[in-house]
Order: sequence, then structure tokens, then C-alpha cells
Amino acid sequence: MLAYRHLFHAGNFADVFKHALLARLLVALGRKEKPYAYVETHAGTGRYDLAHPWARKNAEFRDGIGRLWDRADVPEPLRPYLDAVRAENPDGRLRFYPGSPLVAARLARPQDRLVLAELGREDCAALARFFAHDRRVTVLVEDGYRALKANVPPRERRGLVMIDSSFDRAGEFARVTEALADAHRRWATGVYALWYPLMAPQAMRGFERGVVATGIRKVLQLELSVRPEAWSETLRGCGMLVVNPPFGFGAEAGTILAWLAPILAQQGGGAERVRWLVPE
Repeated sequence: MLAYRHLFHAGNFADVFKHALLARLLVALGRKEKPYAYVETHAGTGRYDLAHPWARKNAEFRDGIGRLWDRADVPEPLRPYLDAVRAENPDGRLRFYPGSPLVAARLARPQDRLVLAELGREDCAALARFFAHDRRVTVLVEDGYRALKANVPPRERRGLVMIDSSFDRAGEFARVTEALADAHRRWATGVYALWYPLMAPQAMRGFERGVVATGIRKVLQLELSVRPEAWSETLRGCGMLVVNPPFGFGAEAGTILAWLAPILAQQGGGAERVRWLVPE
């Protein structure tokens, strides 16, 4: 059994951040008729029952999707994400939370293709059951970084790679940077989204320097912190690097994060950042 279980954290602020931005990227890709491929390295089980004892242990979803569920003032760029969550809860009560594979499948069209890698055998089996009758989807029980090497570049030559490690191992910042650089060397025109947790400032500066050193251009950096910078008891915030962001995505992301920051804030935190880590 893997040490990390996403069910403990499903629907928390980091999921809201990640999946809201993912939805906007996929909406942008869907504006052109040509098919695209969606490749995900750490796919999980696909859907999470928020009534499960693991989910209810810390009930992180209450300070995440729970804070958005009944709001009527949601900005337009957030709607595709919230529509995906509501689709899993047709009775109007929040119980099930869709992981990124279900968000991606909801937004993908008949001509698009999804490749989902998950190393945990039990989680992968659950994921495969969700998509057993969806011919667009390939589920792989495989290390995500190995799957990335095998599936990039995709035959469609357009699409999105989601690198979404749980960061439950030492040295993961270096590992995700290497994976991004390797994939980009083979497919420089693809869109890449790399999620990461906000750690100590020194660690974050090292990560940023490592990404800059790869030589990759057009790297947009998005961050959301819900707790003060000095907070260390639990996750204080998270970020996403987007390589080759679609036109207009930066503005949409800014709208999303500016709205989310005060709503998801805890312990006096609440801040967002949208900037070019590496310009074009």
C-alpha cells in the first residue's frame, strides 16, 4: 500500500485550486476542433466519497469545496469546474468529489483521448472501473514518470500533460523538474501543468531556480496560499506551473485565484500570485 491516500484530502483547498485551473486549460484546448490528448501521471481513483471515514477524519473538504458549494456569486471562469463537481452530486447535496480524471473526462469531447497512469494497484483498479466503457480512456497501472516517457509526444500532437505528484517522497521537486524537462525536450509545443505544494521559502526558491535552469520558456506560475507564510503545521498553500498556457488563460486564472483567496483563507492567510516565472 502506498503511504499517501488522497481520500484523506479530497476536495480540500488544493483540489479546488488544481481542478479549477485544470478545467480552464481543457476548456481552452476544446475551442479548436482538432483532437487533443490528456496525459496524467498520478491519476488516483477518479472519484472520492466525502462520507467515507477517511475523508471525514479531518474533513478537509469543508474548508475547500464546502466553502464554494452554496455560493451564488461564482465567477464565470470557475463554472466548468463547479459543474463537474455538481454532476457527481445530482441531488444537490455534496457527497462525491471528482478527481482530475473525471474533470478531464467531463470536458473532453468524443474525438479527444485520455491516458491515466496510477501506480497503486487498488486505486488503478477503481479508476479502471470508472472508465470501463469509455473508449476515449486508457488506464495504466504504471509509474507516472515512466508513462510520461512512453506517451509523449502523443499522436494528436496537441494536448495537456498533468504532472500531479503527491510529494510524499524526498527529492520530489527535483524529480518533477526532471520529468518536465525530459517531456518538453520531446514535445516542446505541448501544454504542461505541474502542481506543487508550497514548502519553506528556501525550498521554493531552489525549485524555481531548477525550473529556470531547464531552459524551458513560457512558464506561468500560479500560487494560492490559504495560511500565513510562517505556517508549518499543515499545507499552507500550493502552486501550479503551466508551460505554454493557452491564450487568455493567465487572465482567467487571475480572476479565479483573486476570488478564491479570501474565501478559502484560514488563520489570517489568503494570498494569490500569477506571474511569468519564465517569459516567452
